[in-house]
Amino acid sequence: MSSTDPAANPLPRSDVSVGVGLSGLLGLLAWIVFCRNYPAIADMFGIPGPRVPLSGPYAALVAVLCSTIPMVLWSVLVDKVHRNRSTGIDWNHKRPLADVVHVSVVKLAGLWVTWMLIGWLYCLGRWYWDGQYLFAMHVLGVAAFPLFALSIPYVLWLDRVMIEPRDHAWHFGAMLLGREPYDPDEVKKHWRAWIIKGFFGAFMISILPGGFAQVVEADIGALGQNPFQFAMALTTLLFVIDVQIGTVGYLVTMRPLDAHIRSGNPYLAGWVAALMCYPPFAFGFMSGNGMLAYEINTPGWGYWFADNLFLLSLWGGMLVFLTGIYAWATVAFGLRFSNLTYRGVLTNGPYRFTRHPAYVSKNLFWWLASLPFLVNADGTLVDVIRNTFFLACVSSIYYWRARTEEAHLLGEDAKYREYHAWMERHGLITARLARIKRLLRPRGPVLQHHPAE
Repeated sequence: MSSTDPAANPLPRSDVSVGVGLSGLLGLLAWIVFCRNYPAIADMFGIPGPRVPLSGPYAALVAVLCSTIPMVLWSVLVDKVHRNRSTGIDWNHKRPLADVVHVSVVKLAGLWVTWMLIGWLYCLGRWYWDGQYLFAMHVLGVAAFPLFALSIPYVLWLDRVMIEPRDHAWHFGAMLLGREPYDPDEVKKHWRAWIIKGFFGAFMISILPGGFAQVVEADIGALGQNPFQFAMALTTLLFVIDVQIGTVGYLVTMRPLDAHIRSGNPYLAGWVAALMCYPPFAFGFMSGNGMLAYEINTPGWGYWFADNLFLLSLWGGMLVFLTGIYAWATVAFGLRFSNLTYRGVLTNGPYRFTRHPAYVSKNLFWWLASLPFLVNADGTLVDVIRNTFFLACVSSIYYWRARTEEAHLLGEDAKYREYHAWMERHGLITARLARIKRLLRPRGPVLQHHPAE
Protein backbone atom coordinates (compact mmCIF):
# COMPACT_ATOMS: atom_id res chain seq x y z
CA MET A 1 0.00 0.00 0.00
CA SER A 2 1.13 3.54 -0.67
CA SER A 3 2.00 5.94 2.11
CA THR A 4 -1.07 7.99 1.23
CA ASP A 5 -3.45 5.08 1.70
CA PRO A 6 -5.67 5.71 4.79
CA ALA A 7 -5.53 1.99 5.61
CA ALA A 8 -1.75 2.13 5.79
CA ASN A 9 -1.77 5.39 7.73
CA PRO A 10 -4.85 5.24 10.01
CA LEU A 11 -6.29 8.28 11.68
CA PRO A 12 -5.19 8.37 15.35
CA ARG A 13 -7.91 7.46 17.81
CA SER A 14 -9.68 10.43 19.38
CA ASP A 15 -9.25 11.08 23.11
CA VAL A 16 -12.97 11.97 23.28
CA SER A 17 -15.67 9.55 22.14
CA VAL A 18 -18.69 10.55 20.09
CA GLY A 19 -21.03 9.47 22.87
CA VAL A 20 -19.84 12.09 25.36
CA GLY A 21 -20.92 15.15 23.40
CA LEU A 22 -24.01 13.41 22.04
CA SER A 23 -25.26 12.57 25.53
CA GLY A 24 -24.75 16.17 26.63
CA LEU A 25 -26.60 17.41 23.57
CA LEU A 26 -29.56 15.12 24.26
CA GLY A 27 -29.68 16.29 27.88
CA LEU A 28 -29.70 19.92 26.76
CA LEU A 29 -32.41 19.38 24.15
CA ALA A 30 -34.57 17.52 26.67
CA TRP A 31 -34.34 20.47 29.07
CA ILE A 32 -35.22 22.94 26.29
CA VAL A 33 -38.30 20.86 25.42
CA PHE A 34 -39.27 20.79 29.12
CA CYS A 35 -38.87 24.55 29.46
CA ARG A 36 -40.90 25.27 26.33
CA ASN A 37 -43.72 22.99 27.47
CA TYR A 38 -43.62 23.89 31.16
CA PRO A 39 -47.13 25.50 31.20
CA ALA A 40 -48.71 22.23 30.00
CA ILE A 41 -46.52 20.16 32.35
CA ALA A 42 -47.44 22.37 35.30
CA ASP A 43 -51.14 21.94 34.49
CA MET A 44 -50.74 18.18 34.17
CA PHE A 45 -49.12 17.78 37.58
CA GLY A 46 -50.88 20.64 39.36
CA ILE A 47 -47.66 22.57 40.01
CA PRO A 48 -48.45 25.97 41.53
CA GLY A 49 -47.11 29.20 40.04
CA PRO A 50 -47.30 31.08 36.75
CA ARG A 51 -47.95 29.20 33.54
CA VAL A 52 -45.14 30.54 31.34
CA PRO A 53 -42.18 28.90 29.58
CA LEU A 54 -39.03 28.67 31.68
CA SER A 55 -36.87 31.12 29.77
CA GLY A 56 -35.14 32.99 32.59
CA PRO A 57 -31.38 33.13 33.27
CA TYR A 58 -31.52 30.44 35.96
CA ALA A 59 -33.24 28.05 33.55
CA ALA A 60 -30.30 28.68 31.21
CA LEU A 61 -27.95 27.88 34.08
CA VAL A 62 -29.79 24.63 34.84
CA ALA A 63 -29.34 23.74 31.17
CA VAL A 64 -25.59 23.60 31.81
CA LEU A 65 -26.24 21.02 34.52
CA CYS A 66 -28.52 19.04 32.17
CA SER A 67 -25.64 18.87 29.69
CA THR A 68 -22.99 18.12 32.29
CA ILE A 69 -24.59 15.16 34.09
CA PRO A 70 -25.09 12.95 30.98
CA MET A 71 -21.57 13.69 29.77
CA VAL A 72 -20.03 12.86 33.15
CA LEU A 73 -22.03 9.63 33.40
CA TRP A 74 -21.09 8.58 29.87
CA SER A 75 -17.43 9.42 30.47
CA VAL A 76 -17.24 7.38 33.68
CA LEU A 77 -19.64 4.49 33.04
CA VAL A 78 -19.08 3.91 29.33
CA ASP A 79 -15.68 5.36 28.38
CA LYS A 80 -14.22 4.85 31.87
CA VAL A 81 -12.00 7.89 31.41
CA HIS A 82 -11.09 7.90 35.09
CA ARG A 83 -8.90 4.87 34.29
CA ASN A 84 -6.90 6.67 31.61
CA ARG A 85 -3.19 6.99 32.30
CA SER A 86 -3.39 10.63 31.23
CA THR A 87 -5.36 11.44 34.39
CA GLY A 88 -2.21 10.94 36.44
CA ILE A 89 -4.24 8.88 38.91
CA ASP A 90 -3.61 5.38 40.26
CA TRP A 91 -6.81 4.25 41.97
CA ASN A 92 -5.21 1.01 43.15
CA HIS A 93 -2.58 2.65 45.35
CA LYS A 94 -4.34 5.00 47.73
CA ARG A 95 -2.04 6.71 50.20
CA PRO A 96 -2.91 7.21 53.87
CA LEU A 97 -4.38 10.64 54.50
CA ALA A 98 -1.53 11.52 56.86
CA ASP A 99 0.96 11.09 54.02
CA VAL A 100 -0.63 13.75 51.82
CA VAL A 101 -2.03 16.36 54.21
CA HIS A 102 1.09 18.52 54.04
CA VAL A 103 0.97 18.43 50.22
CA SER A 104 -2.74 19.22 50.16
CA VAL A 105 -2.34 22.21 52.46
CA VAL A 106 0.23 23.76 50.13
CA LYS A 107 -1.98 23.07 47.12
CA LEU A 108 -5.06 24.57 48.80
CA ALA A 109 -3.06 27.69 49.63
CA GLY A 110 -2.16 28.01 45.96
CA LEU A 111 -5.75 27.45 44.80
CA TRP A 112 -7.34 29.83 47.30
CA VAL A 113 -4.92 32.66 46.56
CA THR A 114 -5.48 32.07 42.84
CA TRP A 115 -9.25 32.37 43.25
CA MET A 116 -8.92 35.50 45.38
CA LEU A 117 -6.67 37.14 42.80
CA ILE A 118 -9.10 36.27 40.00
CA GLY A 119 -11.89 37.77 42.12
CA TRP A 120 -9.79 40.90 42.56
CA LEU A 121 -9.33 41.10 38.78
CA TYR A 122 -13.09 40.79 38.35
CA CYS A 123 -13.51 43.73 40.72
CA LEU A 124 -11.02 45.82 38.73
CA GLY A 125 -12.64 45.14 35.35
CA ARG A 126 -15.45 47.67 34.92
CA TRP A 127 -16.99 45.65 32.10
CA TYR A 128 -17.73 42.84 34.56
CA TRP A 129 -20.21 45.07 36.38
CA ASP A 130 -22.36 46.11 33.47
CA GLY A 131 -24.77 44.47 31.03
CA GLN A 132 -24.70 40.71 30.53
CA TYR A 133 -21.67 40.23 32.81
CA LEU A 134 -23.75 41.14 35.89
CA PHE A 135 -25.39 37.71 35.76
CA ALA A 136 -22.00 35.99 35.58
CA MET A 137 -20.69 37.96 38.56
CA HIS A 138 -23.79 37.05 40.58
CA VAL A 139 -23.41 33.35 39.77
CA LEU A 140 -19.70 33.30 40.57
CA GLY A 141 -20.28 35.25 43.79
CA VAL A 142 -22.87 32.74 45.00
CA ALA A 143 -20.65 29.82 43.98
CA ALA A 144 -17.53 31.18 45.71
CA PHE A 145 -18.21 29.92 49.25
CA PRO A 146 -19.23 26.36 48.22
CA LEU A 147 -16.18 26.27 45.94
CA PHE A 148 -13.82 27.13 48.79
CA ALA A 149 -15.52 24.70 51.18
CA LEU A 150 -15.70 21.74 48.78
CA SER A 151 -12.13 22.20 47.61
CA ILE A 152 -10.87 20.84 50.95
CA PRO A 153 -12.33 17.31 50.77
CA TYR A 154 -11.81 17.22 46.99
CA VAL A 155 -8.08 18.01 47.17
CA LEU A 156 -7.52 15.65 50.11
CA TRP A 157 -9.30 12.85 48.28
CA LEU A 158 -7.53 13.46 44.97
CA ASP A 159 -4.03 13.78 46.43
CA ARG A 160 -4.34 10.31 47.95
CA VAL A 161 -4.62 8.73 44.49
CA MET A 162 -2.58 11.06 42.29
CA ILE A 163 0.70 9.57 41.13
CA GLU A 164 2.35 12.97 41.60
CA PRO A 165 0.20 15.20 43.82
CA ARG A 166 2.66 18.08 43.53
CA ASP A 167 0.97 19.56 40.45
CA HIS A 168 0.86 23.11 39.05
CA ALA A 169 -1.26 24.40 41.94
CA TRP A 170 1.13 22.90 44.48
CA HIS A 171 4.10 24.68 42.93
CA PHE A 172 2.28 28.01 43.14
CA GLY A 173 1.41 27.30 46.77
CA ALA A 174 5.02 26.37 47.50
CA MET A 175 6.14 29.65 45.96
CA LEU A 176 3.75 31.57 48.20
CA LEU A 177 4.72 29.76 51.40
CA GLY A 178 8.43 29.74 50.65
CA ARG A 179 9.14 26.57 52.61
CA GLU A 180 9.83 24.13 49.77
CA PRO A 181 11.54 24.42 46.38
CA TYR A 182 9.21 25.00 43.45
CA ASP A 183 9.46 25.05 39.66
CA PRO A 184 8.74 28.48 38.09
CA ASP A 185 7.64 26.80 34.85
CA GLU A 186 4.98 24.87 36.77
CA VAL A 187 3.78 28.14 38.32
CA LYS A 188 3.45 29.64 34.83
CA LYS A 189 1.44 26.62 33.68
CA HIS A 190 -0.83 27.03 36.70
CA TRP A 191 -1.56 30.65 35.93
CA ARG A 192 -2.06 30.12 32.21
CA ALA A 193 -4.75 27.55 32.98
CA TRP A 194 -6.53 29.68 35.57
CA ILE A 195 -6.44 32.89 33.56
CA ILE A 196 -8.09 30.97 30.74
CA LYS A 197 -10.75 29.59 33.08
CA GLY A 198 -11.33 32.92 34.79
CA PHE A 199 -11.55 34.99 31.61
CA PHE A 200 -13.54 32.66 29.38
CA GLY A 201 -15.62 31.09 32.17
CA ALA A 202 -17.13 34.46 33.12
CA PHE A 203 -17.74 35.29 29.47
CA MET A 204 -19.51 32.00 28.73
CA ILE A 205 -21.78 32.30 31.77
CA SER A 206 -22.64 35.87 30.79
CA ILE A 207 -23.96 34.86 27.36
CA LEU A 208 -26.01 31.88 28.52
CA PRO A 209 -29.35 33.65 29.18
CA GLY A 210 -29.86 35.62 25.94
CA GLY A 211 -29.91 32.88 23.33
CA PHE A 212 -31.57 30.38 25.66
CA ALA A 213 -34.53 32.73 26.18
CA GLN A 214 -34.92 33.21 22.42
CA VAL A 215 -35.02 29.46 21.82
CA VAL A 216 -37.51 28.74 24.60
CA GLU A 217 -39.82 31.61 23.65
CA ALA A 218 -39.68 31.10 19.86
CA ASP A 219 -43.03 30.78 18.09
CA ILE A 220 -42.42 27.80 15.84
CA GLY A 221 -45.69 28.25 13.97
CA ALA A 222 -44.87 31.79 12.93
CA LEU A 223 -41.28 30.91 12.04
CA GLY A 224 -42.39 28.33 9.50
CA GLN A 225 -43.94 31.06 7.35
CA ASN A 226 -40.75 33.06 6.93
CA PRO A 227 -37.55 31.40 5.62
CA PHE A 228 -35.38 34.21 6.98
CA GLN A 229 -36.81 34.03 10.50
CA PHE A 230 -36.77 30.23 10.41
CA ALA A 231 -33.10 30.15 9.45
CA MET A 232 -32.26 32.72 12.13
CA ALA A 233 -34.11 30.67 14.75
CA LEU A 234 -32.22 27.52 13.80
CA THR A 235 -28.87 29.31 13.90
CA THR A 236 -29.78 30.70 17.33
CA LEU A 237 -30.53 27.18 18.57
CA LEU A 238 -27.21 25.94 17.21
CA PHE A 239 -25.34 28.82 18.83
CA VAL A 240 -27.08 28.01 22.12
CA ILE A 241 -25.85 24.42 21.81
CA ASP A 242 -22.34 25.72 21.23
CA VAL A 243 -22.47 28.06 24.22
CA GLN A 244 -24.01 25.53 26.60
CA ILE A 245 -21.60 22.69 25.80
CA GLY A 246 -18.69 25.12 25.71
CA THR A 247 -19.56 26.44 29.16
CA VAL A 248 -19.46 22.90 30.54
CA GLY A 249 -15.95 22.59 29.14
CA TYR A 250 -14.72 25.61 31.07
CA LEU A 251 -16.40 24.65 34.34
CA VAL A 252 -15.69 20.90 34.48
CA THR A 253 -11.90 20.78 34.17
CA MET A 254 -11.60 17.86 36.57
CA ARG A 255 -8.69 15.42 36.60
CA PRO A 256 -10.76 12.29 37.50
CA LEU A 257 -12.73 12.93 34.30
CA ASP A 258 -9.49 13.30 32.32
CA ALA A 259 -10.78 16.77 31.43
CA HIS A 260 -8.12 18.76 33.25
CA ILE A 261 -6.13 21.44 31.49
CA ARG A 262 -2.80 19.81 30.78
CA SER A 263 -1.27 23.06 29.54
CA GLY A 264 -2.26 26.52 28.42
CA ASN A 265 -0.92 27.99 25.20
CA PRO A 266 2.61 29.28 25.99
CA TYR A 267 2.80 31.60 22.97
CA LEU A 268 2.03 35.30 23.40
CA ALA A 269 0.85 35.50 19.78
CA GLY A 270 -1.79 32.86 20.53
CA TRP A 271 -3.12 34.85 23.47
CA VAL A 272 -3.20 38.11 21.52
CA ALA A 273 -5.03 36.51 18.59
CA ALA A 274 -7.59 34.81 20.84
CA LEU A 275 -8.30 37.75 23.15
CA MET A 276 -8.87 40.07 20.19
CA CYS A 277 -11.98 38.01 19.41
CA TYR A 278 -13.68 38.41 22.81
CA PRO A 279 -14.92 41.30 24.96
CA PRO A 280 -13.75 43.67 26.20
CA PHE A 281 -10.97 43.58 23.60
CA ALA A 282 -13.30 42.78 20.68
CA PHE A 283 -15.29 45.96 21.39
CA GLY A 284 -12.38 48.00 20.13
CA PHE A 285 -11.81 45.85 17.06
CA MET A 286 -14.85 44.10 15.61
CA SER A 287 -17.97 45.58 17.23
CA GLY A 288 -19.90 48.72 16.32
CA ASN A 289 -17.48 51.25 14.91
CA GLY A 290 -14.40 49.33 16.04
CA MET A 291 -11.16 49.27 14.14
CA LEU A 292 -12.12 46.12 12.19
CA ALA A 293 -15.88 46.72 11.91
CA TYR A 294 -17.07 45.19 8.63
CA GLU A 295 -20.84 45.73 8.69
CA ILE A 296 -21.07 49.47 7.98
CA ASN A 297 -24.14 50.09 5.79
CA THR A 298 -24.45 46.35 5.07
CA PRO A 299 -28.06 45.18 5.65
CA GLY A 300 -27.06 41.54 5.15
CA TRP A 301 -28.41 38.52 3.36
CA GLY A 302 -32.01 38.81 4.53
CA TYR A 303 -32.30 42.23 2.91
CA TRP A 304 -30.75 41.36 -0.42
CA PHE A 305 -32.71 38.12 -0.97
CA ALA A 306 -36.01 39.23 0.59
CA ASP A 307 -37.84 39.27 -2.75
CA ASN A 308 -36.57 35.88 -3.94
CA LEU A 309 -37.97 32.99 -1.90
CA PHE A 310 -35.66 30.43 -3.51
CA LEU A 311 -32.45 32.37 -2.85
CA LEU A 312 -33.65 33.32 0.62
CA SER A 313 -34.24 29.67 1.48
CA LEU A 314 -31.02 28.49 -0.18
CA TRP A 315 -28.88 31.11 1.58
CA GLY A 316 -30.58 30.44 4.91
CA GLY A 317 -29.94 26.73 4.46
CA MET A 318 -26.23 27.32 3.85
CA LEU A 319 -25.97 29.48 6.97
CA VAL A 320 -27.75 26.86 9.07
CA PHE A 321 -25.41 24.20 7.66
CA LEU A 322 -22.32 26.24 8.57
CA THR A 323 -23.65 26.96 12.05
CA GLY A 324 -24.38 23.26 12.43
CA ILE A 325 -20.74 22.43 11.71
CA TYR A 326 -19.68 25.10 14.21
CA ALA A 327 -21.92 23.66 16.94
CA TRP A 328 -20.89 20.10 16.05
CA ALA A 329 -17.24 21.09 16.50
CA THR A 330 -17.98 22.16 20.09
CA VAL A 331 -20.20 19.17 20.90
CA ALA A 332 -17.44 16.85 19.69
CA PHE A 333 -15.20 18.11 22.51
CA GLY A 334 -17.64 16.88 25.16
CA LEU A 335 -16.25 17.92 28.54
CA ARG A 336 -12.99 19.24 27.13
CA PHE A 337 -13.85 22.38 25.16
CA SER A 338 -11.89 25.54 25.93
CA ASN A 339 -9.73 28.07 24.12
CA LEU A 340 -5.95 28.18 24.39
CA THR A 341 -5.61 24.80 26.07
CA TYR A 342 -4.28 21.30 25.48
CA ARG A 343 -6.66 18.72 26.98
CA GLY A 344 -6.10 15.75 24.71
CA VAL A 345 -6.40 15.24 20.96
CA LEU A 346 -9.70 15.26 19.09
CA THR A 347 -9.84 13.43 15.75
CA ASN A 348 -13.51 12.52 15.26
CA GLY A 349 -16.62 14.49 14.31
CA PRO A 350 -15.85 17.42 12.00
CA TYR A 351 -12.20 17.16 13.04
CA ARG A 352 -12.12 14.09 10.80
CA PHE A 353 -12.29 16.46 7.81
CA THR A 354 -10.32 19.54 8.83
CA ARG A 355 -8.17 20.59 11.78
CA HIS A 356 -10.20 23.76 12.38
CA PRO A 357 -13.87 23.15 11.48
CA ALA A 358 -15.15 25.80 13.90
CA TYR A 359 -12.94 28.55 12.49
CA VAL A 360 -13.64 27.61 8.88
CA SER A 361 -17.42 27.43 9.34
CA LYS A 362 -17.59 30.57 11.50
CA ASN A 363 -15.71 32.69 8.99
CA LEU A 364 -17.65 31.37 6.02
CA PHE A 365 -20.84 32.18 7.98
CA TRP A 366 -19.72 35.78 8.49
CA TRP A 367 -18.92 36.25 4.81
CA LEU A 368 -22.23 34.77 3.64
CA ALA A 369 -24.37 36.47 6.30
CA SER A 370 -22.94 39.99 6.09
CA LEU A 371 -22.04 40.12 2.37
CA PRO A 372 -19.61 42.98 3.11
CA PHE A 373 -19.23 43.89 -0.55
CA LEU A 374 -22.94 44.84 -0.81
CA VAL A 375 -24.00 48.12 0.82
CA ASN A 376 -27.32 49.96 1.00
CA ALA A 377 -28.21 53.39 -0.39
CA ASP A 378 -26.31 55.10 2.44
CA GLY A 379 -23.14 53.22 1.60
CA THR A 380 -20.32 54.08 -0.75
CA LEU A 381 -17.58 52.33 -2.65
CA VAL A 382 -15.30 53.20 0.24
CA ASP A 383 -17.60 51.24 2.58
CA VAL A 384 -17.41 48.26 0.22
CA ILE A 385 -13.62 48.34 0.24
CA ARG A 386 -13.38 48.85 4.00
CA ASN A 387 -15.92 46.17 4.88
CA THR A 388 -14.36 43.58 2.61
CA PHE A 389 -10.84 44.41 3.75
CA PHE A 390 -11.67 44.37 7.46
CA LEU A 391 -13.60 41.10 7.31
CA ALA A 392 -10.56 39.66 5.54
CA CYS A 393 -8.52 40.95 8.48
CA VAL A 394 -10.86 39.19 10.91
CA SER A 395 -10.50 35.94 8.98
CA SER A 396 -6.74 36.43 9.06
CA ILE A 397 -6.87 36.71 12.85
CA TYR A 398 -8.59 33.34 12.99
CA TYR A 399 -5.94 31.88 10.69
CA TRP A 400 -3.36 33.31 13.08
CA ARG A 401 -5.19 31.69 16.02
CA ALA A 402 -5.22 28.36 14.22
CA ARG A 403 -1.49 28.43 13.55
CA THR A 404 -0.60 29.31 17.16
CA GLU A 405 -2.90 26.57 18.46
CA GLU A 406 -1.25 24.06 16.15
CA ALA A 407 2.19 25.14 17.32
CA HIS A 408 1.09 24.57 20.93
CA LEU A 409 -0.37 21.11 20.30
CA LEU A 410 2.46 19.98 18.04
CA GLY A 411 4.85 20.61 20.89
CA GLU A 412 2.72 18.78 23.46
CA ASP A 413 1.57 15.47 22.02
CA ALA A 414 2.97 12.95 19.55
CA LYS A 415 -0.61 11.89 18.76
CA TYR A 416 -1.41 15.41 17.57
CA ARG A 417 1.68 15.32 15.36
CA GLU A 418 0.36 12.09 13.83
CA TYR A 419 -3.08 13.66 13.39
CA HIS A 420 -1.57 16.78 11.83
CA ALA A 421 0.41 14.68 9.36
CA TRP A 422 -2.66 12.53 8.56
CA MET A 423 -4.73 15.63 7.81
CA GLU A 424 -2.01 16.93 5.50
CA ARG A 425 -2.45 13.77 3.44
CA HIS A 426 -6.17 13.05 3.76
CA GLY A 427 -7.92 16.16 5.11
CA LEU A 428 -10.85 17.59 3.16
CA ILE A 429 -9.20 21.01 2.92
CA THR A 430 -5.50 20.61 3.70
CA ALA A 431 -4.92 17.66 1.38
CA ARG A 432 -6.50 19.53 -1.53
CA LEU A 433 -4.48 22.64 -0.81
CA ALA A 434 -1.36 20.49 -0.81
CA ARG A 435 -2.32 19.10 -4.23
CA ILE A 436 -2.86 22.61 -5.59
CA LYS A 437 0.57 23.66 -4.31
CA ARG A 438 2.13 20.66 -6.04
CA LEU A 439 0.38 21.56 -9.31
CA LEU A 440 1.61 25.13 -9.09
CA ARG A 441 5.20 24.10 -8.57
CA PRO A 442 7.37 24.57 -11.65
CA ARG A 443 8.04 21.39 -13.56
CA GLY A 444 11.41 20.70 -15.11
CA PRO A 445 14.68 22.45 -14.51
CA VAL A 446 14.71 26.00 -13.29
CA LEU A 447 16.92 28.35 -15.28
CA GLN A 448 19.45 30.11 -13.14
CA HIS A 449 21.48 33.18 -13.98
CA HIS A 450 25.20 32.80 -13.52
CA PRO A 451 27.31 35.91 -13.41
CA ALA A 452 29.81 36.21 -16.18
CA GLU A 453 33.21 34.98 -15.27
